Amino acid sequence: EVQLVESGGGLVQAGGSLRLSCAASGFTFDDYAIGWFRQAPGKEREGVSCISRDGSTYYADSVKGRFTMSRDNAKNTFYLQMNLLKPEDTAIYYCAADSLCRRWFTYWGQGTQVTVAS
Repeated sequence: EVQLVESGGGLVQAGGSLRLSCAASGFTFDDYAIGWFRQAPGKEREGVSCISRDGSTYYADSVKGRFTMSRDNAKNTFYLQMNLLKPEDTAIYYCAADSLCRRWFTYWGQGTQVTVAS
């Protein structure tokens, strides 16, 4: 059973940083792409970043240069380092797994709240 558990969310001031973690289990790490999505109140869920099976990374234009995705194979964990946070980054952040980086993923975590105060 594929399981994804996010952690690391919280309240931070604008300009600050947070690192989200996504602990993965139940699948072979190298066989899946991992994506980060977010959903703000009243808005649709949007893709933030993705790391493909070959290690390529993709970012939404709104976070390029501020967010960095990485993986620790030994810990079966993916990370999203978020720097220079803005109030508009406030959302519930989800990690997700699928065979490819795509607009919608098959497996999802429960989400972690990120709130950026101005």
